[in-house]
Amino acid sequence: MLTSQKVIDAINEQVGYEFSAELQYYAIAAHFASEALPQLAQHFFKQAEEEKGHALRFIKYVVDAGGRVAIPAIDAPKSKFKTARDAVKLSLDQEIHVTQQINGLVELARKQNDYITINFLQWFLTEQLEEVSSMDNLLKIVERAGTDLLQADEYLARVGLRTMPEPPKE
Repeated sequence: MLTSQKVIDAINEQVGYEFSAELQYYAIAAHFASEALPQLAQHFFKQAEEEKGHALRFIKYVVDAGGRVAIPAIDAPKSKFKTARDAVKLSLDQEIHVTQQINGLVELARKQNDYITINFLQWFLTEQLEEVSSMDNLLKIVERAGTDLLQADEYLARVGLRTMPEPPKE
């Protein structure tokens, strides 16, 4: 095995967190779909698929590293929200929490002198910066829209969640 059992166990836990995030995003997407906000729904359906992709990436790593995958039980997601802001704020908080979890995995790998895992986790650190940033932007858009959520939905259709133009290619 290329990594310690302790690291494998922690990554297996992360697989559960990623699948939990996937389910939470599906629940939020369904909420927005039922509120006739197709762009917000589409955004969260896409986010759910991304989280599934993250879980699968972790699973592949465990297998490639010679470990055994053990997917933990997953709690039911929250599916009722008083406001759109509540749903998006939950998503932002979730992304911040996942970032802390990834940081914890990096710290564990560092303590184990597991440079292969540290290298593997670099992609997730970069991904989390994008995830937290885009969810923070979405929260700002929803807050600006107030009760006129069609405005937020239409904005997403026109502009998306871009914050900064892409830097010039070298």
